[in-house]
Amino acid sequence: MLSYRHSFHAGNHADVVKHIVQSLILDALKQKDKPFVYHDTHAGVGRYDLTHEWSEKTGEYKQGIARIWDTAQPEEVSSYLQAVTNLNHGEELRYYPGSPRVARAHLRPNDRMVLTELHPSDFPLLEQEFHRDRQVSMHQKDGFAHLKACLPPKERRGLVLIDPPYELAHEYQDVVKAIAQSYKRWSTGVYAIWYPVVYRSNIDDMLEGLQDLGIRKILQIELGVSPDSEERGMTASGMIVINPPWKLESQMRDILPRLQQAIAPATGFSKVEWIVPE
Repeated sequence: MLSYRHSFHAGNHADVVKHIVQSLILDALKQKDKPFVYHDTHAGVGRYDLTHEWSEKTGEYKQGIARIWDTAQPEEVSSYLQAVTNLNHGEELRYYPGSPRVARAHLRPNDRMVLTELHPSDFPLLEQEFHRDRQVSMHQKDGFAHLKACLPPKERRGLVLIDPPYELAHEYQDVVKAIAQSYKRWSTGVYAIWYPVVYRSNIDDMLEGLQDLGIRKILQIELGVSPDSEERGMTASGMIVINPPWKLESQMRDILPRLQQAIAPATGFSKVEWIVPE
């Protein structure tokens, strides 16, 4: 099934959390001179026009990036906001970067990106976005299968971002299987798994599956905009980070409550917890 189109949701509260965590991890990788690789299993199109009818139809960005775009934010968020600024001119917020464009803003000359996107409509747009960029390789393939083929990377340092659409219930366990295979090949890499909270039971099952892998250092970061519900709809989202940089926990403990106040002050919640400690 390939019906999911992120253009309807770009810049929403889930994107804000995902891309802040992504930026902080990449900032940490840049603290060492050695090059790193960024691998994106479900890359999307790279950038999104918030004036497009799809984005305007849902208006989700208005409860996400628009809430923090022109307000004072912690210094830790600056590299993420700079990635957004890079696509816009002046103070008008029109374009929002997908995770590949957020990553590209962090790359140094010796770093590289590997992007996979299977959707037949999205992949040509991704190719257009990074046309002739020698630091970027793009593949119209299944993201999990290609990740397995690419590990371990020659750099031995880097970040893998895993954010499938979760259109089907089995995708939560597909993530667990992908981590099990990937970690065996590359145990020192940083893995960041994005997830939506639609039914909490799916997240609980995925967390249990990850715990059973015997991997140490697994951190959960979550921002909710409303209490869990049995009704259809995303009430929260989060990131599960394996081998997180040592500052990430404290950074997100500082950032998340501020995001909650900006995005969902009355009904929201936030948490930063170790699923499996070091």
